[in-house]
Amino acid sequence: MKKLLSLFALLCLAVPQVHAALEFTVSGGDVGAKPIAVVPFATPADINFDIASIIEADLVRSGLFDALPRADMLEKPTAIGQVDYRNWRALNRENLVLGSLSRSPSGAVAVRFFLTDVYRGTQMLGFDMPAVAQDQLRVVAHQIADLIYEKLTGQKGYFNTQISYVTAAGYGLARRFQLIVADADGYNPRTIASSREPLMSPAWSPDGKKLAYVGYERGRSAIYLHTLNSGELRKLVAEKGINGAPVWSPDGSKMVVTLSFETNPDLYIIDIASGQRRRLTDHYAIDTEASFSPDGSMLAFTSDRGGSAQVYVVPTSGGEPKRVTFQGKQNLRPRYSPDGKSLAVVNNEGGRYAIGLVDLQTGATRVLTDGPLDESPSFAPSGGVIIYATTGNGTAELGIVSVDGRVRQQLRQPGEVREPAWGPFVR
Repeated sequence: MKKLLSLFALLCLAVPQVHAALEFTVSGGDVGAKPIAVVPFATPADINFDIASIIEADLVRSGLFDALPRADMLEKPTAIGQVDYRNWRALNRENLVLGSLSRSPSGAVAVRFFLTDVYRGTQMLGFDMPAVAQDQLRVVAHQIADLIYEKLTGQKGYFNTQISYVTAAGYGLARRFQLIVADADGYNPRTIASSREPLMSPAWSPDGKKLAYVGYERGRSAIYLHTLNSGELRKLVAEKGINGAPVWSPDGSKMVVTLSFETNPDLYIIDIASGQRRRLTDHYAIDTEASFSPDGSMLAFTSDRGGSAQVYVVPTSGGEPKRVTFQGKQNLRPRYSPDGKSLAVVNNEGGRYAIGLVDLQTGATRVLTDGPLDESPSFAPSGGVIIYATTGNGTAELGIVSVDGRVRQQLRQPGEVREPAWGPFVR
């Protein structure tokens, strides 16, 4: 019981805290962006919520859409029959989003929306979203943005997902680390863990219901599993030495971690239900930062077994690792793309650490960011963008870059922000 009390005193797991939402800045999305207009939705007087602004912000933040300012709109229709497509063609808009909110007899709020093709004068989408409580309208806005994004790009939208990240503030004995979960747009942040000692390497379970992370108690590391809805905390492993870099298998039944209690840091596969473990690598070098392939058959990981830190792959059943990165002095922290065709890595060339994308078929590496100190890449579940940590502007913040490198976003809040991880699609 004393150990449990000590742990909870350090991690303060069940106490929600208020945080500023991450502030987004988008760059590079002006060239080739699709012109769209999102008209203010008709809204009952007793509902103080601008759902159209959330939809528009999601689409614009992707960098793929250029939204018309409301002040430039020649009309503001809220139903298909009110649209005069000539007005929108004159404004060079390709697509138009419009809709309305209404209250059901139970007091819930229903949202109806339409997406139209301006030049063809036709409806592309039309949905009556399920009625929800008013405090859930932001979720509905993200769902609508996802539907529009998928219809217009052919890729699944990622706006109704979550991210996790670690913040650090203060100095010396007053320094405090917090593990935060927030919506993908930075809103609704809430504290999952808080400690005077470092919190590191958050990793989402495939169903989005749990987070694994590395925490410290009196200088000793351990890997914890936190159930988000209940706040239940489980210490998965706490061996002597390093307990680090947890990552879930695609089916959620296993976890790969880095442990050093036997000899050097090596990769171990742990069965989560039973706690049984199997050593996967056995080498005098450092093997760490593993990532499962989407089908669970392979692991990519960082190793300095060749003299410098590079990325290797190995079957999860065991075998001889194969090196897959050759461009740059170092390549670290690999993360498989959702389609399994590429790896996001931290690429070090000339002392600048940037986010790179490795094509697993050709072996070519394409650098996506400028550095000088970018780290911790994590794919959005759609695979179209990568979130990462950066100190390029003199402070630790987050960035998002599209996989073609064209669109970039900066995410800031007071204090240091690091160790981002993008959650899965909501099921």
